[in-house]
Amino acid sequence: MPRWEITLPSPPGGLPGVTMAAFSDRANELTDLALVPHPAVTVLFDLGDEPFVIEDGRGARQRERVVAGLAPDRARGRGLARSWECLQVRLSPLVAHAVLGASAELGGTVAALDDLWGREAPLIQERLREARSWQERFAIAETALARRTDPRRAVDPEVAFSWRRMVAGRGRVRVGRLVAETGWSRKRLWSRFRDQIGLTPKRVAQLIRFDRRSRARRSSRSTTSPGPTWREKGWTG
Repeated sequence: MPRWEITLPSPPGGLPGVTMAAFSDRANELTDLALVPHPAVTVLFDLGDEPFVIEDGRGARQRERVVAGLAPDRARGRGLARSWECLQVRLSPLVAHAVLGASAELGGTVAALDDLWGREAPLIQERLREARSWQERFAIAETALARRTDPRRAVDPEVAFSWRRMVAGRGRVRVGRLVAETGWSRKRLWSRFRDQIGLTPKRVAQLIRFDRRSRARRSSRSTTSPGPTWREKGWTG
């Protein structure tokens, strides 16, 4: 089991809805990890010596620059790493829609960042590799995200309101209440939410509740692992 060294931005980043963390492990052994579902779209930049492959349950395999949706289907990361380093960027779906423009496609998949950002993606990774410190890497990533944010892709105000209400309500706000508060029909809210967030409101509620349970259990025990697998925590996706 890897023993992670974790580095966080200092001070924390200035972009709302964005969190970053750096992970490194020098155990020189085969790494096989499950990606734990999280109520955020995750962008991973592999900066280690050996390629680390992310594979989902549909057989899609990505490496180096990977985007994982809110609930990627049985996704795992595998690789023999002599010096494994990774920059993890988590985006609120509200931010991901403006930065990536593909939230609907990323609900349960892993994808190549190159398919979304084109030639800019490998150029950013090269700059990250050349940086002398994690703090410099965080600054590079934050600048890239700010540059890629397109206000024309902002989610509908009703969708943003519904997402925030679900998070604030810990995944226990009923869709009927959201329908009443937004003034939309159930069908329209369900459709627009799915298109812009990547999952239906029902699945998002499940994910938020799952994430809260997982964090509570991890905080109640001392461990050097990055977290349990989905099956161990009962994620039904």
